[in-house]
Amino acid sequence: MNEQEIRQTIFQLLKKIAPDTEPEKLQPDDDIRHTLEIDSFDGLQFVVALDEHFGIETPEADYGKIDTLRNLVTYIMQRKK
Repeated sequence: MNEQEIRQTIFQLLKKIAPDTEPEKLQPDDDIRHTLEIDSFDGLQFVVALDEHFGIETPEADYGKIDTLRNLVTYIMQRKK
């Protein structure tokens, strides 16, 4: 899975969690939760959906590392290796 495919999957998962948002308009360094106005519960659901889809386990201590699209893509690429 390449970076573009990971981005597309992230957008699809965000759209499921927050259907009224436009995740494809996120810039690489935008704060995902702040920009899309996602509350903490939906943010947690998003992390769970990411873990299930990509087969990774994101510890709570890492939540701060995946705040932007760029950081999230990098994090997933590192975890999937």
